[in-house]
Amino acid sequence: PKPGLTLRKPEQLVACLVTSLRIGIIAFFHLDFLGSLIRPLYKVLVTSVDLPCSPYWDLPLHSRLPSHPSISLRCILILPSRHLRTITTYLCSQGNSPLRDPHIRCSSTHSPDPPTTTLQRIKGLTTGSLPTFIDMGSNFGGSSILEDSIIEQLRAAGRKIAFMGDDTWTTVFPTAFDANMSFPFDSFNVEDLHTVDEGVIRHLFPLLSQKPAQWDFLIGHFLGVDHVGHRVGPDHPTMKAKLSQMNDVLRRVVDLLDDDTLLVVLGDHGMDRKGDHGGDGEHETSAALWIYSKGRPLLHPQAAIPQFVLSERAFPGSEILSRHVQQIDLVPSLSLLLGLPIPYNNLGMVIPELFWHDREGSQFSRALSLNTAQVKRYLDIYRASPSGGELDSAWHELERMWVTVEVEAGAGDDNARWLAMMMYTRNALAACRMLWAQFNVSLMALGLTVLSVGLVAAFALFSRLGELQNEWEGWAGSTRLWCVRSAVGGGVVGFVAHIVLRRYVKGLGAVDYALFGAALASSLGVIVTARLSLSSIALRSLPLPLILHTLAFASNSFTVWEDRVILFLLISSIVPSVIVGFTAPTVRLRLRILGFSALFAICVRLMATSTVCREEQQPYCHVTFFASSTLPSPPFPVLLLAVPAALALPWGVLRGTLRADNMRFVRTWLARITMSGTLFGLALWYLVPLCLEIVTSNKAEPDAEGKTKKEVTVIGFANAYGAPYLIFWCTFLGLLYPVTQLTGQLVLGLATIAVLAHLEVVDSVRDVRGLEAAVASANMASVLQADSLRPASVPLRFAEVTPLALLALHTFYSTGHQSAIPSIQWKSAFMLTPTLTYPFSPLLVILNTFGPQFLLALAVPLLALWNVAPLPQPGADLRVRGDAVRAALGMMLYHAVLLFGSAVCSAWLRRHLMVWKVFAPRFMCAAVTLVVVDLAVLLGVGLGVGRISGRVSKMFSAMGSK
Repeated sequence: PKPGLTLRKPEQLVACLVTSLRIGIIAFFHLDFLGSLIRPLYKVLVTSVDLPCSPYWDLPLHSRLPSHPSISLRCILILPSRHLRTITTYLCSQGNSPLRDPHIRCSSTHSPDPPTTTLQRIKGLTTGSLPTFIDMGSNFGGSSILEDSIIEQLRAAGRKIAFMGDDTWTTVFPTAFDANMSFPFDSFNVEDLHTVDEGVIRHLFPLLSQKPAQWDFLIGHFLGVDHVGHRVGPDHPTMKAKLSQMNDVLRRVVDLLDDDTLLVVLGDHGMDRKGDHGGDGEHETSAALWIYSKGRPLLHPQAAIPQFVLSERAFPGSEILSRHVQQIDLVPSLSLLLGLPIPYNNLGMVIPELFWHDREGSQFSRALSLNTAQVKRYLDIYRASPSGGELDSAWHELERMWVTVEVEAGAGDDNARWLAMMMYTRNALAACRMLWAQFNVSLMALGLTVLSVGLVAAFALFSRLGELQNEWEGWAGSTRLWCVRSAVGGGVVGFVAHIVLRRYVKGLGAVDYALFGAALASSLGVIVTARLSLSSIALRSLPLPLILHTLAFASNSFTVWEDRVILFLLISSIVPSVIVGFTAPTVRLRLRILGFSALFAICVRLMATSTVCREEQQPYCHVTFFASSTLPSPPFPVLLLAVPAALALPWGVLRGTLRADNMRFVRTWLARITMSGTLFGLALWYLVPLCLEIVTSNKAEPDAEGKTKKEVTVIGFANAYGAPYLIFWCTFLGLLYPVTQLTGQLVLGLATIAVLAHLEVVDSVRDVRGLEAAVASANMASVLQADSLRPASVPLRFAEVTPLALLALHTFYSTGHQSAIPSIQWKSAFMLTPTLTYPFSPLLVILNTFGPQFLLALAVPLLALWNVAPLPQPGADLRVRGDAVRAALGMMLYHAVLLFGSAVCSAWLRRHLMVWKVFAPRFMCAAVTLVVVDLAVLLGVGLGVGRISGRVSKMFSAMGSK
């Protein structure tokens, strides 16, 4: 090839492939599984004349409503159970007998729809619509709610809204609250248990004491209970103190209420046994609801509510049935109680007890009629929309039920009419829950096509680089040119296809077509230039662990227990090396292979003792990772290793440093100093990357001419590439280490030992194969100098990359993570700063969560650098860089195949009961992991290998030419 086309840096080739694969991922996200999650939501503001039953509605029953969402109020507050420790609170044992009167208060449990993140719960509480699982990604960057909501209805009616508490409300309703009565507080600092609650209390009671009141709707969103759960768990004594504070607040609120004011106290979601939330666990979707009217009774004293109207359910861990409603039922109920139209997208049903103001239930009948008509109108517009085909399976049954509603409306039997309307609204809710995700199979096929062709291109590059060995650089230059030309051509063809097909294919824009065409064409260009043939794929070269790992995603059980599956595959991946060790020609190589393989296996098994269990693994999983004070004590190995660390503390540390108010300061600054020192070390490495020392000495004996010659010794010569890269890698280990919790830090130490053990095993196995190749060629000189010829004759294999890829995922699970949202360790966000600070807090959470995959992917170039001598030049440099690119491609290929397998299984099982609980989270984890791995290998090959190889080549080029 021409000199201008020569690829001078291997990272350029990797970047070309990464770009192609990443476009495929974006296309899959946008065109496929996640991009097709659509709810039929419309920005429609319902008015009082939009519903046929509106003339039958009376004046509002309440003029004001203070709502106090106290996050994660667990049902223990109102349902004492023998399975739960009894905590006496204002909600379950009121001292004032009027508050025990069921006619003026309504107590029940309610079920928030998953995901149980704060933003999605606020949307559900105000719109009455169902969230999607993907919506939870916006919990940390939510935009304003564009749907019709009770807040919009209040504004349209000229009502004044006061707010104090969680600042998420001001994010989704930026202009809804009165400027003089809006007091938002930072909601993401889980380390702070009191600031938000004290701020709410400070502003709440002056507003309640105003005569006359300046507000019509008041929202007080407390956060202390939620933060206690995240920080120390629900069983910590701090939780009892926080509940006692909420008890006092509620008592004072009730005392200050006017007679025409309705009080609603609820938890917007629950919490699991560790105090976390976000998923769809039984405890996360169970919360308390308490509604109180000081003046007008909620329920007629002689009311006889039919039993079929009231649903009951036992709270998790209890055998006692209690009144139960859906959380979205609050939206139509509060709207009608305040004399407002029901928000357009609502799917909830009015709560009967709030409208049974006479013995016959006439107001409940009118409220339910309004509610049913609103749901019917919503479904009719949904059916007429382009997405209406999703209702095909349920529409016939819904229409039959609506006919029953119309028939019973004229029959005169109230019970039959109520039952028909309730059945219709609840079946409409069930139908929308089943169809909340709309899938376009053809779009999914396009996304999977890009991913599959990208995988073939990656495999073609991996195979071709192994065949070319030291001649790979020129071929890579021409391949880069082909990739660029193919991508441009594919993008143009895609744009033209959009112009031709836009009338026939809906939902795709010009950018979508262009990205699809560019990604597909560039991957095909790589395949063509690599000349991949089926004969080059030998049966013995198929990566069996990768195949088994990918097939496991077809089963929800294997996906749930993936941490155990990975442990089995990881141990199995070193079996071929152990077999080579038993047949090694020398005792030294035999002991090295078997010894380091045993060390690798021991480290992996010790790492597996650190576990965090997901809900689906109970009761067969025991938590050993010390990530929450909910556990009675740390694991025994952690305690055992913590004792020497405690004894090593300097005796001069003042006792005052250990005070609680100082510990936060000390911890924060220790973390800052540690990470700053690590970054300084990385800068120092960049300036002086090599670990070589040249020592000159005179020979003890003169030569034949009687002259004394100098002897030059290069210390570090045998590992001139590997040792500097190991230091480079350790700087990133230093960044990850402080953001990992105690047990996770021990796991990282074991993972580091496992990486070094694997490198020694690979190095020794290559020595064995080099000797066998030399003997087979009958070249005894090569046998005597095997170390110098082994790297050139024994190329890097995919089986050598597999253990590191599996070790990356094994470290992810062993550091306290799962492919589930509740396992995210939010505490890491506040390691450097006491409050939520952008961009540091999100970056720290990302580093804590995906740092293991990044770190182990960054280690993969060591397979090409470890124990490789820098001579002869330039052959050694070309060989090292080529093998590093190949190792990087192998790591990327492994995780890309996992993404493809997870995507195929998620698409195939898109109507599976566990799709949003198991398959979708694993797919999203695989997608993010691939991006993280791409960044890691680009950094490792581009910066690490590039910097080291350049310096080594410069130092030894003169020596190599002699």
